[in-house]
Amino acid sequence: MLILDVDGVLTDGRIIYNNSGDELKVFSVQDGFGMFLLNKAGIRSVIITAKKSRALIKRAKEMKVVKVYQNAVNKERVYEEVLKRFKLKDDEVCYIGDDLIDIPILKRAGFAVGVRDGASEIKSTCHYLTKKAGGRGAVREVIDIILKAQGKWEEVTRVYLE
Repeated sequence: MLILDVDGVLTDGRIIYNNSGDELKVFSVQDGFGMFLLNKAGIRSVIITAKKSRALIKRAKEMKVVKVYQNAVNKERVYEEVLKRFKLKDDEVCYIGDDLIDIPILKRAGFAVGVRDGASEIKSTCHYLTKKAGGRGAVREVIDIILKAQGKWEEVTRVYLE
């Protein structure tokens, strides 16, 4: 399973408000297509975020994320719930985070990933640091790695590469 943080991972970490006070989020099309490929390969995904956002719900639905946990101030507690709900072990999880709140899960995940522009404190905890920034294709980069490592890349991209 791929578990994602949102702000700083699926977005570039900026919070933008319009004149009405509504929060706007900018998502990467590359990350979205990566999520399409992940789903095509039969790999599920979950989002755990400390914030709440209507825009995120719409994007998560488009990306076929199986469950979104918002207002998750204690992300590790939610992570435990995810493991139980989906009958997973730590080593079956890839977690992508960017800040201090993500460290408890990064310490446990089988494949702990930090985004290039994440907090410096997470970097020593991660197995991999992305070359791309959060919200700028970092999620897609990790998905490509997962699909290639699991031997699923050719199967899910064949229609595009032949």
